[in-house]
Amino acid sequence: MSDAGDAADKIRLDPSWKAKVGDYLQRPDMQQLSAFLRERKASGARIFPPGADIFAAFDATPFDSVKVVVLGQDPYHGAGQAHGLCFSVQPGVPVPPSLDNIFKEIQRDLGIARPDHGCLLPWARQGVLMLNAVLTVEEGRAGAHQGKGWEGFTDHVVDVLNREREGLVFMLWGSYAQAKGKVIDPRRHKVLKAPHPSPLSAHRGFIGSAHFSAANEYLARHGKSPIDWSLPGRAALTA
Repeated sequence: MSDAGDAADKIRLDPSWKAKVGDYLQRPDMQQLSAFLRERKASGARIFPPGADIFAAFDATPFDSVKVVVLGQDPYHGAGQAHGLCFSVQPGVPVPPSLDNIFKEIQRDLGIARPDHGCLLPWARQGVLMLNAVLTVEEGRAGAHQGKGWEGFTDHVVDVLNREREGLVFMLWGSYAQAKGKVIDPRRHKVLKAPHPSPLSAHRGFIGSAHFSAANEYLARHGKSPIDWSLPGRAALTA
């Protein structure tokens, strides 16, 4: 895909995902979304993440590799932040407050020191699908692309994972993610719920939730290798 305006027309998507959800991207509402993205770009809006990164979560975590699903809401809307994985930022970009609280809970839960960057790509490559509900945003305008069609697509992704996979861990942080995750069958999957890690709500139960150890215990019980929630240092990641 060459840019954000081509998101639903020229899909650069991992083949495993294209086989499962590619047809959805040809629906009329997705064509309308594509037209909306082209119009916004033509009018001068800066759309994040860059077009090549819109489906980065799917490229990093093929369908059959998914073990854990983290549901976010919106990409970051500051320049240079969003790169297609929810909560994640590129190495060298300051760690946003919600991600900092995620690192705090990992340290509390597992004793893993906080990293010197906020790039979560190593998690994604181990099977953690870092999925935002809305895959694009505009600079300085949080939620600018909500209600434009992305939610139907990502609902479909969650539904396909729920129906066609078994023994996944879904981390649903905050009321938005929990509402999106209502379709998940808790008899087939582990559903972990907590308040959002935002500084406004993390103290209400996200800190102390022990979701990261709980996820690994569940994966181990189901014969899957646990996630290494530590991250390599920035220097190793960018080498």
